[in-house]
Amino acid sequence: MEEQPLLTPYKMGKLDLSHRVVLAPMTRSRSYGNVPQPYAALYYSQRTTKRGLLITEATGVSNTAQGYPETPGIWTKEHVGAWKPIVSAVHEKGGIFFCQIWHVGRLSNYSYQPNGQAPISCSDKPITMSVGPDGEPLDFSPPRKLMVEEILQIVNDFRLAARNAIEAGFDGVEIHGANGYLIEQFMKDSVNDRTDEYGGSIENRCRFALEIVRAIVQEIGSDRVGIRLSPFMDFMECSDSNPNALGLYMAESLSKLNIRYLHVVEPRMVLVDGKLKIPHALLPMRKVFNGTFIAAGGYDREEGNKVIEEGYTDLVAFGRRFLANPDLPKRFEINAPLNKYDRNTFYTPDPVVGYTDYPFYNS
Repeated sequence: MEEQPLLTPYKMGKLDLSHRVVLAPMTRSRSYGNVPQPYAALYYSQRTTKRGLLITEATGVSNTAQGYPETPGIWTKEHVGAWKPIVSAVHEKGGIFFCQIWHVGRLSNYSYQPNGQAPISCSDKPITMSVGPDGEPLDFSPPRKLMVEEILQIVNDFRLAARNAIEAGFDGVEIHGANGYLIEQFMKDSVNDRTDEYGGSIENRCRFALEIVRAIVQEIGSDRVGIRLSPFMDFMECSDSNPNALGLYMAESLSKLNIRYLHVVEPRMVLVDGKLKIPHALLPMRKVFNGTFIAAGGYDREEGNKVIEEGYTDLVAFGRRFLANPDLPKRFEINAPLNKYDRNTFYTPDPVVGYTDYPFYNS
């Protein structure tokens, strides 16, 4: 059988990966009271291969970071203790595990915030959408604009979350700078209307993101740090007037900080000759970043193999396909049919259904 580019080994700094299929970070809403639950150990270990890279679901850095039901945190000792057996389950199977750390910013409401306060953001611009992309009702409370002196505290929250992740046993952290959340709210000019050193120019709008990266690099070392960006996405009214310049500036700046990897989401698929195609807009960022590059956004086996072979990316992150196929690398290897994912159970709190009950091939 011909070797597939996706299944070839790759050296990610000091980490030797056996293949290039990455478990993408995906919110699963099954961490009751923000505490990771024991059955997450089964979920992640099911998707673990020896020396394969996995990234956790988005994990809150503080008690102001939450905006979705039952998402995990890593800001308390209880959280750290709850993550430890989950990390151990992945390591026992030889996997490499990074924790994605996030702050939702304005994508929240009073009920998720301490003492029912307003969510925080770079701006007091509210989200005007009342219905989400899948038709679900949205309930976001108007945010409060952070003062400059408060921004340093948020940077510190990310630093402490990274330290906690290493204490829990993770191999590194991925900073969530994508999908319309707090870091991206600062970066993009459709949201950021500040006139101080955190607003206006691209350099100023990216200042917050890069301060977080520097603080975490100083805390845990650059070889344990990755970041996820989505400059081309318009998610929850968070877009930029010049995404190419934004992406390029961030990739160049991050390269100078020698972080382990840059994980970037492709623009939304476009219709070409009646078929949905990935736009492949990430090459300029790839060219200026000197670490490992991970591409994400709608990839399948064929397209994933193609972009690895062409040198467009080093690794490919798979979300929904990996969610529904715990043995995805094996299925790719033998070209087996894939389980279909069920959107209805992506975010339901059931600890089994739609979570750990997707079958392995021939099981």
